[in-house]
Amino acid sequence: MPLRDFGLICVIAAGCGLGVALLGLLGLRAVRQRPLAVALAALSIVTIATMAAGTVGVAQAMLLSSHDLTVVMVVCAVSAVLAVGVAVLLGRPVVADVRDLRRTARELGDGGTVPSGGPGSGGGVDSGGGPTSAASVPRRISTVAELAELGRELDRAGVQLAESRERERAVEHARRELIAWISHDLRTPLAGLRAMAEALEDGLPTDPARYHRRIRTEVDRLSAMVDDLFALSRIQAGALKLTLARMSLYDLVADAMAGTEELARSCSVRVAGEGMVAVPVRVDGREMSRALTNLLVNAIRHTPSDGTVAVSVSEAAGRVVVSVTDACGGIPEEDLPRVFDTGWRGTHARTPSPGGGAGLGLAIVRGIVEAHSGHVAVANIGGGCRFEVHLPLLGAAGP
Repeated sequence: MPLRDFGLICVIAAGCGLGVALLGLLGLRAVRQRPLAVALAALSIVTIATMAAGTVGVAQAMLLSSHDLTVVMVVCAVSAVLAVGVAVLLGRPVVADVRDLRRTARELGDGGTVPSGGPGSGGGVDSGGGPTSAASVPRRISTVAELAELGRELDRAGVQLAESRERERAVEHARRELIAWISHDLRTPLAGLRAMAEALEDGLPTDPARYHRRIRTEVDRLSAMVDDLFALSRIQAGALKLTLARMSLYDLVADAMAGTEELARSCSVRVAGEGMVAVPVRVDGREMSRALTNLLVNAIRHTPSDGTVAVSVSEAAGRVVVSVTDACGGIPEEDLPRVFDTGWRGTHARTPSPGGGAGLGLAIVRGIVEAHSGHVAVANIGGGCRFEVHLPLLGAAGP
């Protein structure tokens, strides 16, 4: 075939096909809001009509006989019907995949079950925290790469959403417990203050100075409780601002021991330093001193008279470890994970003594230590328990 004729055929085919394609694009715009099956069928029809228009246009330009032209048109029509049928048949799995993804997204929004797409997909988590819905069935694995990846992303989002809701429930439960505990802790001293104030107004006490001292003690206790609440609120809100500086942890521990000396003496408890190693760290001195003091106060209050609280500072595996060992008698194993929870006071062997805090001290310790890229731990030992504060050494990975 001469090159000139070949070029003319290409121009005719392209012109006829382009005209039909433009009309098809207008038709596709009209079915944008239709179901995916309709859109797939319309796309197939436009594609085949474009090809058929080019074929018929070239056949007419070649001056074929009416019989030959009819044969070409019949072949195009049959091919078009078959192509549309095959497109609809092959598009059914895609439509099913889209419906599964839509159901998954709807269940995620409703807090229902995240259907699993198969092993390792991350699904199968009840993000609502309740029993699995009977309407939730496992999601099939898509044969289309993009839809399969979208399904995996939905599975991961479902797991993260479930974890987020679980954390939210835990925080809400802790908040309710804290409000209940604080309300109880405030009610008792306020009632006592009110009674003593009324007695002083009526001139009933024979020793008013004793009442004044008692009022001052209760006010100091309430003030300390408010300070703890304010500190805990800053920690939980992420508003704790640290001013980091190089210092020796030995000095911080020694200062905390000196600050709790009077409390230890009044409780007939000895605070002893064992294996105190001078280790440099980069911390906020004020906040870390508060955390260490809270640990010592907790240990002293729960150690019986004539008992000993042992404090040590050591270095291990690139971290500095401060341990405070008391003689409280131990904590039930099932309660160990809750020791640093807000408002937790313990049971049996850890019953708070008179003058104890509101159960916020250890929660504040955990918040301050974690703000310094460290962590806290507790374990039972013979006759008591050991609290450990792990902090990064100076020069190690840290804040």
